[in-house]
Amino acid sequence: MIELKQIRKAFDGREVLKGIDAVFEDGKTNLIIGQSGSGKTVLIKNVVGLYVPTSGQVLYDGRDINAMTKKEKALIHREMGMIFQSAALFDSMSVLENVMFPLDMFSDMNTADRIKRAKYCLSRVNLDGAENKFPGEISGGMQKRAAIARAIALNPKYLFCDEPNSGLDPKTSIVIDQLIHSITKEYNMTTVVNTHDMNSVMGIGEKIIYLANGVKEWEGTKDQIMSSTNESLNSFIFASDLFRKVKEANR
Repeated sequence: MIELKQIRKAFDGREVLKGIDAVFEDGKTNLIIGQSGSGKTVLIKNVVGLYVPTSGQVLYDGRDINAMTKKEKALIHREMGMIFQSAALFDSMSVLENVMFPLDMFSDMNTADRIKRAKYCLSRVNLDGAENKFPGEISGGMQKRAAIARAIALNPKYLFCDEPNSGLDPKTSIVIDQLIHSITKEYNMTTVVNTHDMNSVMGIGEKIIYLANGVKEWEGTKDQIMSSTNESLNSFIFASDLFRKVKEANR
């Protein structure tokens, strides 16, 4: 579990995050949603330790990441898996070598075991047979799946996904969402997804927090979001005709 207590972050005197409280639960897909400029990216960077909050605490199972020693931070970063907006694969490495990279860097496994683990992770994301291909030789959806395989190679406790469906067609996006959701359950990870994809919200949003202008305006589940009375959230959610019609049909 990850708990945020009154997270504030300012840059040059301008406050971007304004006292965020949140709990991201184990074994659930926890979503952060909001318009561009709402503070989503700044918040997730504070959570993973890329930024230090101006004030407040980020607690990993009760441990404040910003009160840790350098060695303790290194250990907790090894418990994190990351999926970036772009797949962020190394173009000069094969798919297998990309998935092996964190194992090569941080594990004590011998070469045979690292290869075995990487192949298992690729199998888990349905990329059997793609081991020897290079990122430029596979589709965007396959690249995202390879990135997921790399993210789970070290069997992380925490998984962070920054706009994982960016650049993907709707059908492939659903595949990626379902994969993230099923892996979260399988490994009982604390998964945090930064997204503005409403299909993701309605598909895998077990715990959702909505940010607007650096303030947590709303939190709840995908089932509760359709009956929200928060005007700011409704303006964001029902900007498309499709979701507006769904809400009207549920009245």
